[in-house]
Amino acid sequence: MQQTTDLAEIQDFCRKIRRHIVTMITQAKSGHPGGSLSAVETLAVLYREVMRHDPKNPQWPDRDRFVLGKGHACPVLYAVMAECGYAPVDQLKTLRKQGSIYQGHPDKRFFSALEASTGSLGQGLSIGIGMALAARLNGSPTRVYVMLGDGESQEGQIWEAAMFGSYHKLHNLVAIVDYNKIQLDGWVKDIMDLEPLADKWRAFGWHTIELNGHDIPALRAAFAEAAATKGRPTVLVAHTIKGKGVSFMENNPKFHGTAPSREEMEVALKELA
Repeated sequence: MQQTTDLAEIQDFCRKIRRHIVTMITQAKSGHPGGSLSAVETLAVLYREVMRHDPKNPQWPDRDRFVLGKGHACPVLYAVMAECGYAPVDQLKTLRKQGSIYQGHPDKRFFSALEASTGSLGQGLSIGIGMALAARLNGSPTRVYVMLGDGESQEGQIWEAAMFGSYHKLHNLVAIVDYNKIQLDGWVKDIMDLEPLADKWRAFGWHTIELNGHDIPALRAAFAEAAATKGRPTVLVAHTIKGKGVSFMENNPKFHGTAPSREEMEVALKELA
């Protein structure tokens, strides 16, 4: 489902996704708005312009794959996939309801078009590596994209996977660190600092690109550079803002895992109009 969009069109799409995120989490009275809002531009560019995928044939063997390692940010993935035609948009408000396909973390048992059930932090990159290695062994053109959280990047399994990916020269693999600097208990730097994060990935043998994760032209260029890189995987260290687009959520640790009230939702939706 690759399509070319002008900048204004994809920016409008991002605003629509942000409105969905705020509304569905408010309806659920539970969820993770901050890290969902910070990832919007990345997923919009991936699903609208970069990945080879087909909502009418979600199990197409040679499709590109996206794995959301930071599974608690699933509202952004659900909203993007729904708007791309994978599932009903009008059911987004059933987030976290019993029987909904939109569970609190991605779950393939409920939503079969997902590539993996995720949310146990640290496992997403290993899952993506398995997919990338299988694609190479099968001679498939599939490319694999994995989004990691920065708090998640404190997990040891991430760095074991990073060693494996570079050792096996998986150039069909792209990791994206949604580096919004805030995790569950506060600021990443105050809990277990990741810096110098880009240098760490370089030391592990990955082609490393630092960028503003809300800059759509920069994301386009970074994904194109990743596709042209051979002999090693690529990581995008995407500097983002937790709660991006909603003034009282931006850089506010409270909204890592707190749903907005009805009144807060109304304020947010006015800002996102």
